[in-house]
Amino acid sequence: MAPKEQDAEEIGRRLFAQDCVFILGAAALAQVPETALSEIAFAGRSNVGKSSLINALTGQKTLARISNTPGRTQQINFFTLGGRLMLADLPGYGYAKAPKDIVKRWTRLVNSYLKGRQALRRTCMLIDARHGIKDTDRPVMTMLDKAAQPYQVVLTKCDKISAGRLESLIGEVAKELATHGAANPEVIATSAIKGIGIPYLRSTLAALASPA
Repeated sequence: MAPKEQDAEEIGRRLFAQDCVFILGAAALAQVPETALSEIAFAGRSNVGKSSLINALTGQKTLARISNTPGRTQQINFFTLGGRLMLADLPGYGYAKAPKDIVKRWTRLVNSYLKGRQALRRTCMLIDARHGIKDTDRPVMTMLDKAAQPYQVVLTKCDKISAGRLESLIGEVAKELATHGAANPEVIATSAIKGIGIPYLRSTLAALASPA
């Protein structure tokens, strides 16, 4: 690893070792808190591993609630990190078994938040490495493109597939991202269980943080 990369990962480690505190859960856009901090959102299909990833990044096993039941998170949960970042854990989308009125409410809330949040510096678009980009992901990506909201694809659960399949998947995803104007071209592969990619993702997000 190059010295600059080591320095960046150390900066990321220090930031994500700071206190990360739950602020509130917003079930409506009017409840979303005002902030002067840079904000990072975590979006993805239900059960893609958003809460697990947030816990791995912060080193806190129970900060974000984890459930094996898809559709459990029904609000946007906000956390402050070290007085420099606001983290937003968004409700999962694409869970067909949830009541239709709830799905519509989640969709309106998430779309309105992503399109109109001025403090939002980047959305981490989580994709399950076992499945790749699915049809339920593409409307969200297109909406972010139209809103000119920068997003970064983060592959989750990369320990569940072979190294060869992972390499192919990264290429496939990068090729599709090249057609999306708001997408960061880099694909970050992670595993919350194995810690794969966590230091690098920390350093990437730390570079977007508000000044100390």
